[in-house]
Amino acid sequence: MTSPMTPTSIELRRIHLDLVTPFRTSFGSQSSREILLVGVTTADGSTGWGECVALSEPVYSPEYVEGVIDVIERFMAPVLFGASDLRAANVIEHLERFKGHEMAKAALEMAVLDAELRSGGATLHQRLGASRTRVPSGVSVGIFSTVDELLAAVQGYVDEGYARIKLKIEPGWDLEPVRLVRELIGPDMGLQVDANTAYTRADIEHLRRLDDFDLLLIEQPLDTDDLLGHRALADAIDTPVCLDESIESFTQAVDAVDLGAAEIINIKPGRVGGYLTAVRIHDMCRSRGIPVWCGGMLETGIGRAANCALASLDGFTLPGDISASTRFYARDIVLEPIAIVDSHVAVPSSPGLGYDLDVDFVDSITTSVQRLTR
Repeated sequence: MTSPMTPTSIELRRIHLDLVTPFRTSFGSQSSREILLVGVTTADGSTGWGECVALSEPVYSPEYVEGVIDVIERFMAPVLFGASDLRAANVIEHLERFKGHEMAKAALEMAVLDAELRSGGATLHQRLGASRTRVPSGVSVGIFSTVDELLAAVQGYVDEGYARIKLKIEPGWDLEPVRLVRELIGPDMGLQVDANTAYTRADIEHLRRLDDFDLLLIEQPLDTDDLLGHRALADAIDTPVCLDESIESFTQAVDAVDLGAAEIINIKPGRVGGYLTAVRIHDMCRSRGIPVWCGGMLETGIGRAANCALASLDGFTLPGDISASTRFYARDIVLEPIAIVDSHVAVPSSPGLGYDLDVDFVDSITTSVQRLTR
């Protein structure tokens, strides 16, 4: 067991990064990201960083950057400062009195975990018990104005060597784009779709037509809370139904599997409260024969490094959304950004989460800093 840590300060740093191209989904379009970085410094001089995946507005989830800053500053930071036995393994336990706010909790756990690992000279994939040194890389492709633009983008990702293509879909942008992409990439390359809750139970017969394209899965087609609808869809179509936004906790993951609403689960650590909860979900799914994969939230190199370590666990049998850093950002905030080699990305082997910050660049894109102390 690791020794307790004494946090002396927590830094809430906002940065701004432009995307290389706009990324459109069924809930909106993004051309830039406001990202909250959470730094935790301990009494022994170790500093760890976490990345909060909340967006600027509550359009993907109820959490948003300004709200995360508020709940950490007013409620969560004082609890961690007052903890006499703080370890990465009990961050969530200390914060469980606060309902929800899983993305805020995950960012704090991530920062404490990074500091703890750096202090002990250990890596995240060692801490999680993973053995693989590289993982297959998939890419998420947004919604375009025209099919020609979509096909050109997909061809570019195929040329870059991605192992799997994921297409964002919505009503009016589904059957034809999927058909044309399947024709473009051929029958052997992995293809899946992600609806981000854009459909309803009334669309089940329409979604059944996606069975023609030999998809790996259809991700989160219905509303977040519609587990029975997802079960009905799973019973009606051959394409496996994968849940994403519906899975915000270990309990929700168990319930979804028990109900037959989730044949596959996309595990996003920031959405479920942290990497240690993500591992619990992975272990449960593996014991029940439910495939899992690691989703992305347009993370910088901090989150990508941690996601690589998580995805190196044996139960992650499908390629995740761990694309090269250049997929979204012209310049990342870490010194050695994630890159694709032979359709895979290497699991970072440096102490901590596996990255080193590009401090000068981070300073240049910082829009605000709040430092909280004991």
